[in-house]
Amino acid sequence: MISFGLITEGLTDQIVIENILAGYFKNPDLDIRPLQPERDKQDENKFKGYGSWSQVFAYCRLKDFQEAFQFNDYIIIQIDTDVSEEHGYDIPQRHENGEFTPKELIEKVIEKFKEEIGEDFYSQCQQRIIWAISVHSIECWLLPLYYKDNKKSKFKKCLETLNKELVKKHNFTIDAKKPEYYREISKQYRKHKDLMACYQHNPSLTSFVVEIESKKIVIPLEDEW
Repeated sequence: MISFGLITEGLTDQIVIENILAGYFKNPDLDIRPLQPERDKQDENKFKGYGSWSQVFAYCRLKDFQEAFQFNDYIIIQIDTDVSEEHGYDIPQRHENGEFTPKELIEKVIEKFKEEIGEDFYSQCQQRIIWAISVHSIECWLLPLYYKDNKKSKFKKCLETLNKELVKKHNFTIDAKKPEYYREISKQYRKHKDLMACYQHNPSLTSFVVEIESKKIVIPLEDEW
């Protein structure tokens, strides 16, 4: 079985990505291994260590990152861009003529990671890295599941927009980042047809799916999935 290592900002990001992968490959039983943050073996709703954008960059500088390629076929790296201008992240969101497009911002984030990883090692492993750069947050990826109008393509203030529909349909909001809520609201992406119908409406989710497609990964389909 092809294995995927996950390096993400947090547990809820891992949950969304896991559901997207299950839907894309039409297989609910993929070999997915959380690397950063690590899951608690006794409670999958908790994680060990720390989760944040800074920890994503920090992990990619570690020897653990390089060694992860010995045990995983592909490594997925996820990070939000909402705070990209903060010190340590240091990626502007505007140029002299206005804001960067999601595509331009994603390219700048990847360039930053290349520096963190190191050009030599990156040249060796780049075909096994799948970028999941969420502009400006992974909650934006969920909007196409809940909106049919132009809000499905938003990439700003997505949490606020998403919460308005979640209150109506589920009677909860996700401000507290509860894992069980993220499983519920992203589970439709486990259905291939729903993922394929939605992903093109969000620019950075499109980028992630195109990244997966570019690897030409073949995984046996789960019967009747």
